[in-house]
Amino acid sequence: MAAKSQICTIWLGSETGILKGVSLSKKQAFNFCEMSSLSRDQEVCVMAWGDENESEVLVGSLNGTVTTFSTDKGIFTGSRECGDPSQGRFTGLAVTDSSLITCVESGLLKVWKEGSTDTVEVNVGSGICRMRQNPSQRHRVATGGKENPLKLWDLERPDKAIFTAKNVAHDWLDMRVPVWVRDIGFIPDSDKIVTCTGHHQVRVYDPSTSQKRPVLEAQLGEYPLTALSLTSNQNTVVVGNTHGELATLDLRKGLMCGCLKGLSGAVRGLQCHPSLPLVASCGLDRFLRVHSLEDRSLQHKVYLKSRLNCVLLSSRELESSIVDDTGDVEEVKAEEDEVWDTMETVTEKSKKRPAEQEKASVTEVDGKKKNKLAKK
Repeated sequence: MAAKSQICTIWLGSETGILKGVSLSKKQAFNFCEMSSLSRDQEVCVMAWGDENESEVLVGSLNGTVTTFSTDKGIFTGSRECGDPSQGRFTGLAVTDSSLITCVESGLLKVWKEGSTDTVEVNVGSGICRMRQNPSQRHRVATGGKENPLKLWDLERPDKAIFTAKNVAHDWLDMRVPVWVRDIGFIPDSDKIVTCTGHHQVRVYDPSTSQKRPVLEAQLGEYPLTALSLTSNQNTVVVGNTHGELATLDLRKGLMCGCLKGLSGAVRGLQCHPSLPLVASCGLDRFLRVHSLEDRSLQHKVYLKSRLNCVLLSSRELESSIVDDTGDVEEVKAEEDEVWDTMETVTEKSKKRPAEQEKASVTEVDGKKKNKLAKK
């Protein structure tokens, strides 16, 4: 298994609890799990790199455990109970200073110190949909959710949020605009934070200023946005929604740059390559897709047989050659044909119409044509 895991450049977590690795150069996909012990409560909710060398993948499951997978050895090397399933599923996972950071839907954020049973607990509010770590300041995280606005936390001083966003002004009917933060991203080389909402809005906040409302807001489509990721040029963000639509948005002007086509089904996982103009996406249609951000063409397409929740992209160089996905399409078609072949053919007996209704003639009345039934 070590030889297989070492060539994988993209990692994905599925609803069935399987960690999947994909090698674009070899055009192969591998499952890393114990197939005999799989259960529904092992569904992969979140993933993160365990170290800067990307030699470990941390996998947060629905049952509250965080397992460590070694990409060098190709095996799971450890497991830790980090949550109570009654508190909700994981919404964020990160590592800082040899400590593990977890957050669940109920709003309980914990910092698990390595080699110690002591934990730092922070109540960030209920209804959390996403917790993200600032890549440049790893002791800072942002949270947000349903009726829970964007908040920025300093885990070295976790008593109070250092920034809490203020809701936008009432709409043109003077009604309150609901809050629903679905995903969060930190804009590099700045203090700005970008969010996408379940009400198809993309917003940019600047905690370094006194303004707590967004400094930029854009409407994108008409369906809830589910995931976002910042591109390598830092001025563009890629967002996906519940109808399998991917779009790129210019954060300087708030204008849509274009759409990435080919998806069908809600987008659940989305990540841009840190240095290359590529974005990987996955979701309910069971496909991993890699698009080019330069010409918005589909570069890679891999069928992975399970509904996918999250994607983790390696910072290593990815192959830019187009992968021949004929085998994937044939595999899908073969499965569909097998389903149709096993179904019983049902024929419907046609009822003959009465003989007096089989013939019709056209007569002219007052210059207008009229259909009239003719009897034998």
